[in-house]
Amino acid sequence: MMSVFDVIFFALSALTLLSAFVVAGSRNIVYSGFALIFAFLGVAGLYVQLSADFLAAMQVLVYVGGITVVILFAVMLTRDIASTAGTNPILNRPASLLAAAGVLVMSLVLILDSDWPLRPEVAYAPTSGELGRELLGKYLLPFEVASLLLLGALIGAVIIARREVRENEEARS
Repeated sequence: MMSVFDVIFFALSALTLLSAFVVAGSRNIVYSGFALIFAFLGVAGLYVQLSADFLAAMQVLVYVGGITVVILFAVMLTRDIASTAGTNPILNRPASLLAAAGVLVMSLVLILDSDWPLRPEVAYAPTSGELGRELLGKYLLPFEVASLLLLGALIGAVIIARREVRENEEARS
């Protein structure tokens, strides 16, 4: 009989995989963006099950809260995204499917043929406090330099985007 832990694991795995298939297979980029949120949340749930609370929190903050929102903003700020033709059409779909099937078969052979040692249960030990003390203690300067670098990149991206919008508006007039 499956435990509650196993049921939650399979539910999170199904959520992650189904969302990833929607991301890759949807023709509507907005649907792909929202499915990406659910894929990242599923991965965060798997991190929680592995007792990696800090990784789960960073997954939600960085990927769901940052990357996906930036992607969706880019989609929303792009004009006439539905009318543009694909820039990378699949030229040889049968060869692509054959290659994907080959990778799947090799992965399954490796997974099923390997001896997977069972680890004993490890007591849960929160990692967030220790990592927080390290980041804001010993590694404070590199942490702040990285945050300033990201802020500079964000400001630069906004300036470049505004300049391109102004140039496009001037060209249309």
